[in-house]
Amino acid sequence: MTATLITGANKGLGFETARRLVTAGHTVYIGSRDIERGRRAAEQLGARVVQLDITDDASVAAAVETIAAEGGLDVLINNAGIQAEMSESHEVVGAADVTADLMRKTFDTNVFGTVRVLHAFLPLLQRSTAAVVVNVSSGLASLTRVAAAGTPAYAYPGVAYPASKTAVNMITVQYAKAFPNMRINAVEPGFTKTDLNVNTGIQTVEEGAEIIVRMAQIGPDGPTGGYFDAEGVLPW
Repeated sequence: MTATLITGANKGLGFETARRLVTAGHTVYIGSRDIERGRRAAEQLGARVVQLDITDDASVAAAVETIAAEGGLDVLINNAGIQAEMSESHEVVGAADVTADLMRKTFDTNVFGTVRVLHAFLPLLQRSTAAVVVNVSSGLASLTRVAAAGTPAYAYPGVAYPASKTAVNMITVQYAKAFPNMRINAVEPGFTKTDLNVNTGIQTVEEGAEIIVRMAQIGPDGPTGGYFDAEGVLPW
């Protein structure tokens, strides 16, 4: 049975991805910073739960020990992330007002947290015969799209979130090159209504989870080092 860990999976896209993969026959670990919320989500889905704060070394190390003791890991979905530049009133901190502290807070979760989890779980993934990593990125990570005048991506004024997801794309490419026996890809779920964007998205979580679920199930002959949405390959 394929063992899959999804970070930030007690709600939103992570929860829907977990639901779909449990249905597909995966043994799914709900990675949740809040263990009680994670436990409720896992019970609802028929999944397992592991306490996981991707910004904390000790939490990540403990999660590795737990999953290793239960048999190992085949699929890692780096879904946990924040969009700290968007306020409850839907205002976005733009270039004139972004601070180093806001950048640091965003990168601590979206970039350093992703690397922390990847690094920690690499030994388990390397033992799998068909290891897969899915890094949840964003359409705002595409330099091509953000630079294209007249598009929704061009209109987005924020700095921290797009920059962090562009970094995730680079991490994806470099890890894919370093570990050619794994399938490591970045995905863009689309503008999905979740707590991340204060529920301003236009897609449902069912629609947004489609590409995550699809890329989590690719085989050894599938793509690696790519950047995809539900329609296909995206421009960097």
